[in-house]
Amino acid sequence: MIKRYSTPDTDALFSEEAKMSRWLEIELAVTDALAATGVVPKSVAEECRRKAPVIDAAFVARVEAREAITNHDVAAFVDVLQESIGAPAGSWIHYGLTSTDVVDTGLCWALRDASTLIHDSLNDLIDVITTLATTHRNTAMIGRTHGVHAEPTTFGAKVALWGAQVKRDRERILRARDAIAVCKLSGAVGTYSNIEPEVEARVAQHLSLTPVPATQVVARDRHAEFLYACASVGTTLESIAVELRHLQRTEVNEVREGFAVGQKGSSAMPHKRNPISAETISGLSRVLRANAQVGLQDVPLWHERDISHSSAERIVLPDSASLAVYMTRRMARLLSNLEVDTENMQMNLNALHGVVFSQSVLLALVESGMTRDDAYRIVQSAAATAISSGTHLRDVLAADSKVTLSAKQIDTAFDLSRVLRHAGRAIDSLLEK
Repeated sequence: MIKRYSTPDTDALFSEEAKMSRWLEIELAVTDALAATGVVPKSVAEECRRKAPVIDAAFVARVEAREAITNHDVAAFVDVLQESIGAPAGSWIHYGLTSTDVVDTGLCWALRDASTLIHDSLNDLIDVITTLATTHRNTAMIGRTHGVHAEPTTFGAKVALWGAQVKRDRERILRARDAIAVCKLSGAVGTYSNIEPEVEARVAQHLSLTPVPATQVVARDRHAEFLYACASVGTTLESIAVELRHLQRTEVNEVREGFAVGQKGSSAMPHKRNPISAETISGLSRVLRANAQVGLQDVPLWHERDISHSSAERIVLPDSASLAVYMTRRMARLLSNLEVDTENMQMNLNALHGVVFSQSVLLALVESGMTRDDAYRIVQSAAATAISSGTHLRDVLAADSKVTLSAKQIDTAFDLSRVLRHAGRAIDSLLEK
């Protein structure tokens, strides 16, 4: 992932040093398990751990230099590791394993930890959303359908529904973490021909992973599930971002992204304050969805394995994990610093002269004995008159002899508190654990 959209913790998780550190621990854990099962002397395993190299930039450089000869990254890693430990103990490194045992187990380990980073970032976002929703529990605004004024709602209810969706993404990430947190150390085609299942079980327990049957590779539907969970997070964030972008339009102006001291919205127009965070999140969500498609295409492999998935995964898996964390944290910052213009919300709510209460009037007429279609036509015509003339719908109805509602019935139909009396349910639901 390019630095602009990465985070320090995801960069560290997917660095070459971290990857090879995981490979080293897997190799050493296998040697420990071989000693525990009597395949190698305990002293050999102890010597391998004692002489194991520090995985740093110099070690990575040695592996890369070796790979220029072997044209195989794991073979190069094993060569340098064995050389660092020295014979005869080092000769037991990689005993009974194939390269994918190490690569897939290490990758699943990394994705498990990445899932935790995403999960924790979602938790932080949910906290921000919950605070925003409760703060604006009673902030009335116009609800829109098809981009057109519909009926009143509250900003708190809108935000709470975002939080409910983020909570569902958090559950998806947990399920994906369970699916990907697996270990495979069963040899060339997964038959344990040169290594015992007990070794796999011991290493899996040591790494807090679950041993699973496999071919030479861990089944890629697990990785596809992880990529889908990341894409779902991105899509939820884009749903929020698109709404914020609409609400920030000059003609609406109900919310605004925070604007830091010294920040510039345009290189040419000093007045501009653009929704850059929301737009960035919208754009990056497209990458996550595209990566999920790659993950699905990686599932069908030839026979017991091929490497058609490998090159793509080196890009899409760390990039998706990094983007999911980055985008979630950026959304949390956006919402933490969001400016909510309650006055403009009130102004927009009243902009169409009360026609947003048309359903309430319609139902009141039906309750008074009028047929629904007759009532609908009367209110439809009255609403059009209210909008075109700038007259409040209430006054238009009062002048219509066909409308026989009492003053109390009219008051009830136009009572904002009545319309919004249950709007807090979404917030109450969000607050439930």
